[in-house]
Amino acid sequence: MVVPPALLLTMADDEEPETEQYFAEQPRARSDRMERRFLYQGELLTFVVDTGIFASHGLDPGTALLIENLTLRRTDRVLDLGCGWGAVGVAAAKSARDGRVVLTDVNRRAARLARQNVERNGVRNAEVRVGSLFAPVAGETFDVIATNPPFHAGRPLVLRILSEAPDHLAPDGRLVLVGKGSQGIRFYQEWLEAHWSGTVNVLGRGSGYRVLEARRRPPDPTH
Repeated sequence: MVVPPALLLTMADDEEPETEQYFAEQPRARSDRMERRFLYQGELLTFVVDTGIFASHGLDPGTALLIENLTLRRTDRVLDLGCGWGAVGVAAAKSARDGRVVLTDVNRRAARLARQNVERNGVRNAEVRVGSLFAPVAGETFDVIATNPPFHAGRPLVLRILSEAPDHLAPDGRLVLVGKGSQGIRFYQEWLEAHWSGTVNVLGRGSGYRVLEARRRPPDPTH
C-alpha cells in the first residue's frame, strides 16, 4: 500500500516550472542536488533531485497521487514517460518485480539522475533512456504507460502523447496520467472519452488533481 501523500517524508509543495523549462534537453540551471525520501509499500526509497528538472525540490503532489493510484501486476511491462528523477519508475519497478520498467526523458540531467536513483534503490528490472516522447521506445509496447505530462509545454504536445499512446500499449493496456484543473485535466479527460478506443476512468482525486486511466479495448475474439 502506498503511503498517502500527506504522510510522505519529503514532498515538495505544488510548484510551477522554473524560469528554464524542465523539458529542455540540456538544462543550464546551476546544479544544486538534494536528497529526498519517501515510503512505498513499506520500503524507504531514497532519491537525489536537482535543479533544472521537474519537481526539483522533491515529490510533487500530482506525482505522489499518481504513484498512490498506480496498481500493477508483478509481471507488467511499464513505461514511465517523462520520468524526471525517477520516482514513478522506481516505484513501478518495485511493484512489478517480475516485469520490466523503461524510464524516458528528453532532459539529460533528469535521465542521469533517474539512472542514479534506479541504482541507489537497488532496482534491477528497469532502464533509463534519453529522448523525446515515444522515440526511445519505437516499436515497443507496454502493459502500462504512466505519465505526469509536461502540461506547460502546451496542449498540442499533451494531445500528441494521448494520441500516440495506443500504438505503444499491449491489448488491454492502460495509459495512466495525472493532472490538475488549472492544467486542463478535465479537457484531456473529455478528449480521451471522445477519441479513445476503450474505457476512461478516474482512479483518484486529491488537492485539485485527478488520476485518469484510459484502457485499450481488447481485441474482439470473434474477429
